[in-house]
Amino acid sequence: MQRRRRRFLHLAAGAVALPVLARIVRAQSYPARPVRLISGFPAGGINDLLARLIGQRLSDRLGQQFVVENRPGAAGNIATEAAVRAPPDGYTLLMLTVTHAINATLYDKLNYDLVRDIAPVASIIRSPLVMEVNASFPAKSVPELIAYAKANPGKVNMASSGNGTPPHVAGELFKLMAGIDMVHVPYRGGAPALTDLIGGQVDVMLAVLPEVMEQIRAGKVRALAVTTAVRSDALPDVPTVSDFVPGFEASYWGGIGAPGKTPAEIISGLNKEINLALADPRIRERLLELGGVPFATSPAEFGKLIADEVAKWAKVVKFAGARPD
Repeated sequence: MQRRRRRFLHLAAGAVALPVLARIVRAQSYPARPVRLISGFPAGGINDLLARLIGQRLSDRLGQQFVVENRPGAAGNIATEAAVRAPPDGYTLLMLTVTHAINATLYDKLNYDLVRDIAPVASIIRSPLVMEVNASFPAKSVPELIAYAKANPGKVNMASSGNGTPPHVAGELFKLMAGIDMVHVPYRGGAPALTDLIGGQVDVMLAVLPEVMEQIRAGKVRALAVTTAVRSDALPDVPTVSDFVPGFEASYWGGIGAPGKTPAEIISGLNKEINLALADPRIRERLLELGGVPFATSPAEFGKLIADEVAKWAKVVKFAGARPD
């Protein structure tokens, strides 16, 4: 009887250990084939550049190709749906940005729930937007812009790269917190908006830093402030919006997600590799060239950021009545 009991306990313990052993083996063998890294935006943009930068690093470190697949359209929603439908096995990853958090409210009907259906893997970069004005615009600081807009309600034109884009909703947050009325003028992309800002057809716009750095340095536009809580190393003499509007913060961030239910051990391994990459001086230098700073988090921390950003931008989208183009 004792012998049978011991044998039963031994078999039971082995049965319990099998799933754990299987997860360990799976994590150790990952990746065993190429990994698809989907970007929901066109080649050449910051999202694509980040995907290729980190994808190459992971390819070098893990011995399998991380292949960047661009699926632009619907502000990243087409790519997100493709990732959600993919098997949760670690062989499909998705580039995530603040745009995804905005889309959660901007679009009435999405075929996915960002927080539920995408597992956060790792953040990569955080970058400010820059508030700039036409070189001949009367305001030379954020307080002067606020005073001018209050004295001329509805007469200041605020350009953006499109309805519901990060520059648009950041501008709407500024209007809300500063208590001013500016007229939103959406464009199809940042380049035509910047062209009209330089030409004086519009007065002010917010833009991702790399898009406007050259024009700022050339004096074609005047940078009033950056939108992050701290100053940018790329523009150390430019103050933050929060210096004048306490509590204001808006930033571009980028990272990587995976289909929900992707094994935790695969996510943990990828997070470790990405965070090691962000500590590499060469990677850091490249991120600084893109106007941002390395932004390393755990999967849980990245997940909290995403959830917080979804809630934050939901309020702004509803305030502005923003609708997708």
